[in-house]
Formats: sequence, structure tokens, C-alpha cells
Amino acid sequence: MVRADFPILGERVNGQRLVYLDSGATSQKPQAVIDAEVAFLTRANSAVHRGAHTLAAEATELFEDARDTVAGFVGARPEQLVWTSGATAGLNLAAYAIGNASVGRGAPASARFALRPGDEIVVTEAEHHANLIPWQELAARTGAVLRHIPVHDDGTLDLEAATAVIGDRTRVVAFTHVSNVLGIVNPVAELVALAQAVGATTVLDACQSAPHLPLDLPALGVDLAVFSGHKMLGPYGVGGLYGRADVLEALPPFLTGGSMITTVTLDEAQYLAPPQRFEAGTQPVSQAIALAAAVRYLQALGMPAVHAHEKTLEARMGAGLRQIDGVRLLGDASTGSATGEPAERVGLWAFDVDGVHAHDVGQFLDSRGVAVRVGHHCAQPLHRRFGLTASVRASTSVYNTADDVDVFLDALSGVRSFFGVSA
Repeated sequence: MVRADFPILGERVNGQRLVYLDSGATSQKPQAVIDAEVAFLTRANSAVHRGAHTLAAEATELFEDARDTVAGFVGARPEQLVWTSGATAGLNLAAYAIGNASVGRGAPASARFALRPGDEIVVTEAEHHANLIPWQELAARTGAVLRHIPVHDDGTLDLEAATAVIGDRTRVVAFTHVSNVLGIVNPVAELVALAQAVGATTVLDACQSAPHLPLDLPALGVDLAVFSGHKMLGPYGVGGLYGRADVLEALPPFLTGGSMITTVTLDEAQYLAPPQRFEAGTQPVSQAIALAAAVRYLQALGMPAVHAHEKTLEARMGAGLRQIDGVRLLGDASTGSATGEPAERVGLWAFDVDGVHAHDVGQFLDSRGVAVRVGHHCAQPLHRRFGLTASVRASTSVYNTADDVDVFLDALSGVRSFFGVSA
């Protein structure tokens, strides 16, 4: 049973069996991931790419083997994967590298990324702050204009509006693969086609898709993409930035210092080829090795099987939520706006309970042993779009069961009566 592989799920919370439905924020770790990191720290701990002694060589081999494993998980080659501290760091790396290109660093190869006043950066209304604020800052530094693609009332992207927003002045299109509030899988192919038609660089936030869907980033056609280890059964402090080879080759570095150079004088420096060009300083070695263990765990389960399992939980949860009086679902798209087919989703639902603040809902559920996320989920503009300041979010992973969903729904059904809110 998968659940037995996760030690923390044997814990009791407030005297209740733990029902963990907050994997959208951070996932739990199987014993294999914990063991992999401990094994490295106790038997092979050393700096990578810097020493000639046995431990350094072994650490470097394990570190680069991890890169190969994680890159393969998203369909990439090892040289296309840059280690970062997480998706936020990866998105900032992308934005600042483009900003450096905009002031002539890396020219002439990097000139294709340069932004000028009046150029446009396009995001969506559904972005996590990590894929919004870096682009706000880049626009402020370069004089570019930040525009957005709106969402429909059902949470799907307005593709008709997208065709008007993405135009000749668009230089960057940054968007989430799966909204961390809506749970809807966005139409990557359509957005990439619109961006490519005008020569814009595409940046994909794959945080909420990498743990839940079979993912082939080269096949999606995006230029850059990010994901975080701690959301995909791995440790904190590590993530990946994927880049097409020609894009990484042309981008100038963001962070500079040791480990990313070939030659340094007192006046200038020459930089290594990607991915090392973007990996200045001490690397997240034990974390990368543990993330590779998480990837191997997911691969052993099979990502199609993972998606199918979570799809069953998502359908059960959605059906149950619709039956509870006073619950309003966000992103309850019964049909996709473009195809007329049901919108593809991951196992994540955000909702509002009429008359009860999201934080009170979360505390009530916690008293029943059910862990969910409450707040704006780092997506204030999207919540504002739906007239809210906060919502409750329940999100599943490979270790959740139908019984978890039922315990959650049963507890939630008692919230309004507990707080004295009439039906």
C-alpha cells in the first residue's frame, strides 16, 4: 500500500488519523527519499565538482546521476536541467537573465531576449505570485508593459482574449501549466503556438503538473519551465529549471561566483556552458540526490497510473463538494471553453464556505485531523477575480485514498452548523 511508504501518515493529529490534503503546498516524503538523503550525508558527503579526493568524486557522480534521472523524468537531457532552490528561484533566474540580456550582457547571442520600452510581457490572471512578481519587476526595469490573459467564470483561460493580448510586441509569455487554485490544466499547445507565431519566449510553471501528470517538456514546446522538489515527494531547497538547449546557450547568467566560470581575471570572467553557467556557488547536493529518489519512486508507480488514481479522487471530491450546502467551488469547469469537453484537472479543489471564513474552516477541519490549505494561496489577483480574499484548498497526492476524501467531506459538511450559519 502506497500510504505505508510515508512515515508521517502514521501520525495522529488532534487525536485523529492524519488526513493530509495539502500536497499542493508541500508533499509528504516516502521513506526511500528520506533514506537517500541520509545515506548521502552519512556516507558520501562532500563538495561536488571541486575536489580530486574519493568522496568528492563519489559525490559528483551521485549529483550528476541525479541530474540525469530528474531530467529524464521531464523528457529532457541532463544539460537542459539547471538545479535551483525551487521554482521561485527558477522563475527569478529566467526573468533576471532576460533582464541582463536587455542591457547587453551576453550579446550578440542574447540579443533575441532583449526587452525595450513598449515591448510586452504576457502572464495569466491565474498565476502564482512567483510567476507574476518577477515579471512585474522585469517590466519596471526595462520599460516593458505587463499584460494578462483573463480567466472565464468557470476558471478556464479565455483563449479568444489570448489571441488579442499576444501580439507583435509580445516578447515573453509566462503561464502556469496547472493553476494552484483552480486545478485546471491549461492549454499549453495553444498558448505556445500563439507565442511562437510572434517570436515570444515561453516560460512554464510546472509546479502543480510535474507531481501529477506524465510530463514531457520538450514535447510541449516551451522554451523554459520550472518545478519544485518539495511538491513532488522530494525535499525542500531543490528544484529544476528546464531550458531548450539553444535558449540556455544564449541566455546570460543571473547569479555569478564560483563553479560557473572557466577563466577569471581581475577585470572580466568567461562562463561555463549550461547548465553550470547558471549554478553559482554551493549546490543542493543531498537535496538533488533525494529528489532523484522521489522521481524513481514516482516512475515505479508510473505517472499514467498516478494521474488516473488522483483523477478518481478529484472526481469523488468534486462530486461531494457540490452536494454540501453553502460551498462554492472555484474553477468548476464542467466543459472546456475551447473544446466543449470537460476541462482536464489534477486532484485539487479550492472553495469558499458561505458565512464562514476560510481560516475558521481550516481550523475546524484540523480539529478532525484533516490538513488543508487556507488563504490566498499566493494568488491574490485570481482570488480578487472571484470576489474573495481567501479560500480553502484540498489537494491530493499518490498517498491519498477514497477514505481520506470521505473523511474530509464528512468533516466539511459540519462546518456551517458548527459556526451557527443557517443553510
